[in-house]
Amino acid sequence: MNAIEIFDLHFSYPECDEILKGVNLTVKKGQFLSLVGQNGSGKTTLAKHLNGLLRPTRGKVLILGEDTKKFSIAELSKKVGHLFQNPENQIFEETVFNEIAFGPRNLQLPEDEIVARVDKVLKTTRLSKYRDAHPLSLSGGEKQRLALASVVVMEPEILVLDEPTTGLDLLSIQGILEIVKELHKRNVTVLLITHDMELVSELSERVVVMGNGQIIGDGTPKEIFANDELLARASLEPPQIMKFSKILGLNPEVKVDALYKRIIETL
Repeated sequence: MNAIEIFDLHFSYPECDEILKGVNLTVKKGQFLSLVGQNGSGKTTLAKHLNGLLRPTRGKVLILGEDTKKFSIAELSKKVGHLFQNPENQIFEETVFNEIAFGPRNLQLPEDEIVARVDKVLKTTRLSKYRDAHPLSLSGGEKQRLALASVVVMEPEILVLDEPTTGLDLLSIQGILEIVKELHKRNVTVLLITHDMELVSELSERVVVMGNGQIIGDGTPKEIFANDELLARASLEPPQIMKFSKILGLNPEVKVDALYKRIIETL
């Protein structure tokens, strides 16, 4: 079964120009896909169709084989977790524990299961010591981990990350990525929206490029970043490692370990 299937998706707000213009996309279950493109290309608008925040003007969106039109936003949140760019937009409870427990309580799960889920996620996100703290007392990186914990505790099969590392220091970024990598190992489908091409090159199995409300490129990171014409059209810069491999006169590589191996082979 595919995780996501999108057929001829069109979307426009009332009395506005069309934002999505016939998008077709299939994402296999367990795939790690990055969605890239300049601001205004339609990335976030497309992602909001996966959890029901937006509904198609025309076309169809299937999540795990079922039409999103059949489900409420709350029902879709069991399948699709969405981490937004600003974590403070997702934080509203008085304690870290209650913030994470909010979603499972809405599902009316037994209290002992809620406590078990929250404690497990607190440990995974390294937030256990803040269990009773007020969320707004946390640092920026900790708030982002808390927002991610609130999504992960719902045990979604699909995770959408919208610019998850913006404004974070290196240590905080590494913490977020460790959690995301672990989730992906558990066969969670990950859709990453980002302007950070280093993240894209290091994490993604597949890259989808959007421009003017349409998909204009789709391939592996190496295929996408080797396509100079596509990069120019989408106003994207290849990752530094790709530039570095070209400087060394080697075939372009997008992952550090692959470039290191190629360098060793040339010695």
